[in-house]
Amino acid sequence: MATEIVSNDLCAGENELETSKGIEKLEISNGNDELSESTSSTQKDEDGSTEVAKKKKKKNKSKKKKEPLKQTDPPSIPVVDLFPSREFPEGEIQQYKDDNLWRTTSEEKRELDRLEKPKYNAVRQAAEVHRQVRKYIKSILKPGMLMTDLCETLENTVRKLISENGLQAGIAFPTGCSLNWVAAHWTPNSGDKTVLEYDDVMKLDFGTHIDGYIVDCAFTVAFNPMYDPLLEASREATNTGIKEAGIDVRLCDVGAAIQEVMESYEVEINGKVFQVKSIRNLNGHSIGPYQIHAGKSVPIVKGGEQTKMEEGEFFAIETFASTGKGYVREDLECSHYMKNFDVGHIPLRLPRAKQLLATINKNFSTLAFCRRYLDRLGETKYLMALKNLCDAGIVQPYPPLCDVKGSYVSQFEHTILLRPTCKEVISRGDDY
Repeated sequence: MATEIVSNDLCAGENELETSKGIEKLEISNGNDELSESTSSTQKDEDGSTEVAKKKKKKNKSKKKKEPLKQTDPPSIPVVDLFPSREFPEGEIQQYKDDNLWRTTSEEKRELDRLEKPKYNAVRQAAEVHRQVRKYIKSILKPGMLMTDLCETLENTVRKLISENGLQAGIAFPTGCSLNWVAAHWTPNSGDKTVLEYDDVMKLDFGTHIDGYIVDCAFTVAFNPMYDPLLEASREATNTGIKEAGIDVRLCDVGAAIQEVMESYEVEINGKVFQVKSIRNLNGHSIGPYQIHAGKSVPIVKGGEQTKMEEGEFFAIETFASTGKGYVREDLECSHYMKNFDVGHIPLRLPRAKQLLATINKNFSTLAFCRRYLDRLGETKYLMALKNLCDAGIVQPYPPLCDVKGSYVSQFEHTILLRPTCKEVISRGDDY
């Protein structure tokens, strides 16, 4: 019995020893688990913070990517790159009046608007180029500039911003920079040394186009504030013409409204007061694809034609204010030319004339051009060939249009579109 008791005690002791060892092992293993847990949690924290840092970097990168491009100074980034969505800014919207008010809410007219969106977008792109180019040119204009340098700077900026591409995108017509009594259609030919003076009144008239949809827009520059009322007369007359224009509006009614506003102004120049006049033989005009003058004329005096404006038409509403006779004639050396829109095949004898016509067809088609543009393309000794094309009726010359010498003329112009639902002043900007 005693032996059994002793053996039981030994067994119990051994069991206690094993138990205590087991407890120690459990404690050690628990310690290791805790250590591994703390290590893994530390790892998780580090991984988490790394992931957060990576996400932040990605966000910063995406923010950088999302930041829109900004135009440089001088402008060099094509407008298409500034609008990655390829949706260009809408012009100023004016609602129709009176009998055309229903168009605003008509579902049928809204659908017509939607169908024409690609056309609208093309001409809006051309308008955005015009706005950016004129903003830049206004910032660098100063007395003493050579007119040739001014025109070439303006035209090269247009070429960059519009991403010039043959007849798909580019300049719509030569830069008009007519001075003082010259109302329109003057640009310097190569070698011309005319300089812009402090007392000059310059009409800056240039055009842009995308796929033949033309924006024709002009403004007047005068450094001397003495001419401000003259500029104001043409600016307000143009705005009046835009306001009066609309579907089914008679062209003669637009002209009468323009003249009334224009001739309510007077201007004092060097101590002499002049009644401002509308130039009665200059007009606004309808615009078609690759056709700057599409057949309809918008007079700037009363008594014009009874023809009506129609839905879907583009119009250049332009006015000319003069201190002279209010009547222009052709004068000075010709610089502007344009191939006649409806001309068919006319046989030519001179090989040089045929060659020049091929250059005109390829680079301008029925868009206006000037002699500087031919020089730029490498054409030389072309005056006889150009005269031959004019004599044959294939090309039309457009000499400068002048009022009496010593007078001053100002001009403002916008392109409008008579949409089915509203009137859009395509070329409107913050400046005018």
